[in-house]
Amino acid sequence: MASDPKLFVFDEVAKHNHQGDCWLIISGKVYDVTPFLEDHPGGDEVLLLATEKDATEDFETVGHSLSATEEMEKYYIGNIDMSTVPKVDYRPPASKSASTETKAAAETTSSNQSSGSLIKVLQLLIPLLIIVVAFYLQYYGKKQ
Repeated sequence: MASDPKLFVFDEVAKHNHQGDCWLIISGKVYDVTPFLEDHPGGDEVLLLATEKDATEDFETVGHSLSATEEMEKYYIGNIDMSTVPKVDYRPPASKSASTETKAAAETTSSNQSSGSLIKVLQLLIPLLIIVVAFYLQYYGKKQ
């Protein structure tokens, strides 16, 4: 008869957040991935960055293969009490400084877009300039 899986609270799992002891929360389950850190194709840093939070979204957005999902089961150590996991609910501050930050972000975006346009123009003009110089040198090189 199989015993019920252990139920962990978030604070307990969050303590396991370094290279020698790394636990992840994915889809309500807790995994001790410490032995897998060196073998992870994305490197150990990716896994370490997923500690101290619910890493379900991180795991799903990468698009892991079925075999990767199946391999996870050997690292399964229990379930997480989801009521203890902090909710990630971003709300921007409702103050004058928030509108200032929004304007600054818009200006930065505009600046980034204009510099992106400049880069595209330069990527077109530089090869054209090289071609023109090559033809010029070839033409005047034959005259001499």
